[in-house]
Amino acid sequence: MSAKKVLIVTGDAVEALEVYYPYFRCLEEGFETDIAAPHQKKLNTVIHDFEDWETYTEKRGYMIEANKAFADVKAEEYDALIIPGGRAPEHIRMDEDLLDIVVHFFDENKPIAIMCHGSLVLTPIAEKVKGRKLTAYTACKPEVESIGAEYVNEMDYVDGNLVSGHAWPDLPAIMREFVKQVK
Repeated sequence: MSAKKVLIVTGDAVEALEVYYPYFRCLEEGFETDIAAPHQKKLNTVIHDFEDWETYTEKRGYMIEANKAFADVKAEEYDALIIPGGRAPEHIRMDEDLLDIVVHFFDENKPIAIMCHGSLVLTPIAEKVKGRKLTAYTACKPEVESIGAEYVNEMDYVDGNLVSGHAWPDLPAIMREFVKQVK
């Protein structure tokens, strides 16, 4: 039996923990895991932290290799999808190849994990999430509701194949459910 294949889609300014933790967790499970971005390259990550500010702070993080460009991804070859947060979703959601990838996972009812600001990737494909329930970083609530989805004020939430989380502190619960669905 061949290994399950997981695709992580992101770009520069991805939240470091939200890409590294799922990536290593998937490798630990024996899943073949690719990271795709607008271009095949080393990506800059950022570290968001909750300090004494009224919002999160941001610092430069580690680099991580995107081994595929969105245009080169064949979504049908993958069993599951992960969309990390950070600021990357703001700009990658404009990429038509990415949108085709994400639509495939919704259409085929394959497991999808979305963290934090990753929910912004859904705004151009609102018809795929209308009526669904998900959580995201609190500041993303207006975007979630504007696409016809119901914002759930919980740290992590499961709606069928869609596993969503509020922020990086929720990764253990998000990944526990995601791994269960992939298996």
